[in-house]
Amino acid sequence: MYYYGMKLHTLGFYNPNKLPHPEQIIFTQASVNDFTVFKEAWSEKENRTFFGDKMYNGRDFLTDIDNKFNSEMLTPVKAVKGIPDILKKFDRAANDLYSRAAPKIRQPIEALFSWIIEKSDIQKASKVRSTFGLNLHIYGRLAVAFITLIFNS
Repeated sequence: MYYYGMKLHTLGFYNPNKLPHPEQIIFTQASVNDFTVFKEAWSEKENRTFFGDKMYNGRDFLTDIDNKFNSEMLTPVKAVKGIPDILKKFDRAANDLYSRAAPKIRQPIEALFSWIIEKSDIQKASKVRSTFGLNLHIYGRLAVAFITLIFNS
């Protein structure tokens, strides 16, 4: 038995009260880290605000994109081990507010992924037996989903 798996990465434009408009969609092997995709595909985009999860937090690389490309990555606050309780309590209110706001901003992209899954049934590839077959399945299902979006809007 063989296992073929892919991961879908999407960079989308904010679209108030609607699903985001995908700017770029990338498929990678399931084992590829999200940060690697960000670094290779999107980190040199200028004048952008990216919203990520806690995994992106505290990376020196993100300071470089702020300095070089005037772009920033906003993420929920990640707890730091070993900080005294007094400092945790001092920053807690601001960190809690910020950490609640960041996921709310990310929610539309999560809704886009749910929409793709619902409209295309993209995750059901049980009869796929090769990499070529998986690519055909993925791109065909994605094309149908977006054609449906175009004609039903």
